[in-house]
Amino acid sequence: MELDPLILSRIQFAFVVSFHAIFPVFTIGLASYIAVLEGLSFKTKNPVWMKLSSFWTKVFAVVFGMGVVSGIVMSFQFGTNWSNFAQASANFLGPMLSYEVITAFFLEAAFLGVLLFGRDRVPAGVHLFAAVMVATGTFISSFWILSANSWMHTPAGTELRDGVFFVTSWSEAIFNPSFKYRFAHMVMASFLTGGFVVAGVSAWYLLKGREVEANRKALSMCLWLLLFLAPTQAVVGDFHGLNTLEHQPMKVAAMEGNWETSRNVPLLLFAIPDQENQTNLFEIGIPGVASLILTHDWNGEVPGLEEVSVEEQPPVAIVFWSFRVMVGLGLLMILFAIVGLALRVGDRFWRTRWFLQGMRFMSVTPFIAVLAGWFVTEIGRGPWLVYGMMTQAEAVTPSLTGGMALFTLIGYVVVYSLVFSAGVYYLMRVLYVGLEVDYDEAPEQAERPKRPLSASHVPFEMHEDSKSNPASQGDH
Repeated sequence: MELDPLILSRIQFAFVVSFHAIFPVFTIGLASYIAVLEGLSFKTKNPVWMKLSSFWTKVFAVVFGMGVVSGIVMSFQFGTNWSNFAQASANFLGPMLSYEVITAFFLEAAFLGVLLFGRDRVPAGVHLFAAVMVATGTFISSFWILSANSWMHTPAGTELRDGVFFVTSWSEAIFNPSFKYRFAHMVMASFLTGGFVVAGVSAWYLLKGREVEANRKALSMCLWLLLFLAPTQAVVGDFHGLNTLEHQPMKVAAMEGNWETSRNVPLLLFAIPDQENQTNLFEIGIPGVASLILTHDWNGEVPGLEEVSVEEQPPVAIVFWSFRVMVGLGLLMILFAIVGLALRVGDRFWRTRWFLQGMRFMSVTPFIAVLAGWFVTEIGRGPWLVYGMMTQAEAVTPSLTGGMALFTLIGYVVVYSLVFSAGVYYLMRVLYVGLEVDYDEAPEQAERPKRPLSASHVPFEMHEDSKSNPASQGDH
């Protein structure tokens, strides 16, 4: 069987990007949370905030390192697997990636050292400044990367001459039509990821009765944040969808599983897209809702995939189901945020065991939602690499063989598996030790983390609160 270098190169890049994406989407949100904790510690002098900041800074350092290791090879793939694209887009993407390194990566790396090792070596104000600079660096990095990626979806400010893109307007290219929507959507996703991870870890510690005061505060902060962010992300996503409908209508058609351009299009809750026969099997939908969402009119017209040839259609089934996974998890996030608000009555949000267990589960969902969103965005762009201007087939390296692509793909899978396993192992050790032990002050205790508490060892104040508050009976 002949190996297709294009398919293998797409799988390889998808694997590397997917592996890498879960790290920056977490560190962007976590860096801002650490900066807030440092600010609270600086202002109030409450040791709880310093303890939380020290702990989450260790987590940030591990995840940041894994993100750097997994992301540094992506730019090399432009040369090895996508050399035609690298040569064609060098006038724009070359400077954009350089700006990201110079303005963001160096800033993050320099001040992360101060944040990690300077707590007792620099003034408190300098340490707070370092935390703010690290958080700022993550935003600057995402700015350049999202701008470059958005240009590939909605190219502007450039013209293609003899197979090479020339920049005609840097402002139009950087601030291309989809950039502000995609940047806002990604930043909100990062905050949601950081918020749910911190909330989930705090819930786990509360279930075990560990550092109750600190983790109760952390969970409370995150629940307030998520109550605002989760619904806001839905609104931002709606604006992003309308922008996508304007500039990439076939992607939206694939998201909706809509084959024929028509009005009063139903919102499909379930379907099995059959791209070969250009139809859906076993449809379950709500009449008119897709038209309402996309056009704000029950009778609005929604484009169908029939408007382009089969060769110009993206893989519909993957896009269709990835979109539903992303939206479904988003709705689940909103639900948990609302439940958290309801459980504040009687101060039950940190004592209700089923809710804490649920928050533990929810700490994983933002990563799945982000990956599903990236699948929708990137696979839905197919067959274009630069939308409407350069296809994936035109961009791949001409001399690349299927065997070469398969060899490097296997190599990436093996190496990334080792990196991920090592990183997760150390990260789990940090989480298992928790807030009680400082590695710098008591390294010998790091090997002997505190024994998890059973349900019978719930802190005294939890029992007292449950007795005094009838509404919390049965929560344990």
